[in-house]
Amino acid sequence: MNESFVQIEWRSRLLRLECAWVGAKESAHPPVVFLHEGLGSVALWKDFPQQFCEANGLRGLVFSRYGYGCSTPKPPGERWPVDFMHQQAFEVLPPLFKQLGIERPWLFGHSDGGSIALLHASRFPVAGVVSLAAHVFTEDFGIDAIAATRTAYETTDLRTRLARYHADVDSAFRGWNDIWLDPAFRAWNIEAEIGTIACPLLVVQGIDDEYGTMAQVEAIARRVPHARVLALQRCGHTPHRDQPERLIAEAGAFIRSDGAATHER
Repeated sequence: MNESFVQIEWRSRLLRLECAWVGAKESAHPPVVFLHEGLGSVALWKDFPQQFCEANGLRGLVFSRYGYGCSTPKPPGERWPVDFMHQQAFEVLPPLFKQLGIERPWLFGHSDGGSIALLHASRFPVAGVVSLAAHVFTEDFGIDAIAATRTAYETTDLRTRLARYHADVDSAFRGWNDIWLDPAFRAWNIEAEIGTIACPLLVVQGIDDEYGTMAQVEAIARRVPHARVLALQRCGHTPHRDQPERLIAEAGAFIRSDGAATHER
């Protein structure tokens, strides 16, 4: 990937966001925008976006959100608010897309990125959404796993390993971990908001996801009845690492058929 930077204004501040275009130089389909997880970045996607786009003749954009990768870091004293995913979906993505000349993209979001994709699609025109391991409400199961990740960050080499993917690793980790473990976040729920999604939607969930259960998928399907569900066996929280070939084939076919293909539940 050839990384570059794009600058946008958000809440009276300038953000410098790391981004990279991958895949085909031209495609008959809208661009695919990859939205990373709560600890992700351009680099942490590794070569999956490139492989996905090349295999399906698609053009893709990968970028690091504010506070992640080589994008503008979060100041040490700043904490993400409970509605941080809403801010990303409603306030950051629109000016980013305008700056890059992107109209009606496909959104390919993982975990927090999947939730952001769902929120954006609830208000803005997009070609469709592929969400991986997205959350629409909090679960004790997931919160316990996030608390265990904090312990690992403080007591193992996790911080060192994550530092390979973030210029300011504490900005990235604390931003995500602190808000998810904040008692105020327990009431976070976007089920009602996603009911307005009209675009094609493929919901991908690993059966062995350590951060969320199939209850997340069931909630999405109740609110968005036309959503197609792909439940993957022998797959945890990162389908693009655990089942890359299956995901490339299934999600690629979904996008290339404009969401009309049949997928398993």
